[in-house]
Amino acid sequence: MVVAPTGAEVVVALDVGGTGIKAALVSAADRTVRHTERRPTGATRGPAAVIDTIGEFADALADTARADGLVPIGVGVVVPGVVDETTGVAVWSANVGFRDVPLRDLVAARTGLPTALGHDVRAGGIAEARIGAGQGCRHVLFVAVGTGIAAAAIVDGTGYPGAHGAAGELGHVVVRPAGPVCGCGQTGCLEAVASAAAVARRYAERTGTPGGDTAGAAAVARRATSGDPVAAQVWAEAVDALADGLLIGQAMYDPAVVVLGGGLAEAGDQLLTPLAAAMRQRATFHRVPRLVRAALGDEAGCLGAALLALDSVRRVPDTVRPALGAGPAR
Repeated sequence: MVVAPTGAEVVVALDVGGTGIKAALVSAADRTVRHTERRPTGATRGPAAVIDTIGEFADALADTARADGLVPIGVGVVVPGVVDETTGVAVWSANVGFRDVPLRDLVAARTGLPTALGHDVRAGGIAEARIGAGQGCRHVLFVAVGTGIAAAAIVDGTGYPGAHGAAGELGHVVVRPAGPVCGCGQTGCLEAVASAAAVARRYAERTGTPGGDTAGAAAVARRATSGDPVAAQVWAEAVDALADGLLIGQAMYDPAVVVLGGGLAEAGDQLLTPLAAAMRQRATFHRVPRLVRAALGDEAGCLGAALLALDSVRRVPDTVRPALGAGPAR
């Protein structure tokens, strides 16, 4: 941990996933990470237990900041699913079981600090646009290709949530009508063909390979380059479907740059080079965007949560901000 000068202001940032919670204390002055921690989400315990874990974790991190001579001034929490950022409500999240949870207000009450709530992918997109691979571009489309596929349209460093907090569900655009059934219930969604999970699953199905690392998307990518014909076919199908999905995203959002994150993007040029070529082949009136790999890795969501917290704190008049160094009423 880097020791900051006494009295330096920080925000508490939490990125809540279905399996784990990534958290950090981030400097308000220069956005450097001062401290990091991780904890299991424990989603199997039910949403009430997860809510308690989030609140306790945020409170404990604020106490850690104070113990290190830092001043916590706000909290940012990002979660998966559908998020109403205006009201601070986690509307729905299958991964953690949330339905209409007023998470922003619950965390604020627990910590005594101004709190912002956001969507994990949208927050990751904000971080990549402001301080990551999308810096210098006004119009950025961040696409996370991991277990699922989700996108975030970022304009001038601000994410577009949509009317109901559900904008950017690019993974549920149907690109293969006769394709596999998606977890959402539709048939042929982009996510069902081109996500990292889909690549691993489709390879395992065609080869009879049991689950595990041997069937992971990274292994499929390696096998594709080493001459495995089944792996090469699965990989080509994923790239082909992803090109169709991204061209739809280009038609909808017209970004200057598409930042690809998540597990599949770890393949680097093995993904980016054929994907860019496939998009150029399909383009008619479209201006094909620049494709780049995400720069912030799995820290993007947590850094995005910190940026949301800083944005929120800057909107709060000093007269109603908590006294510097003060915690919640105990």
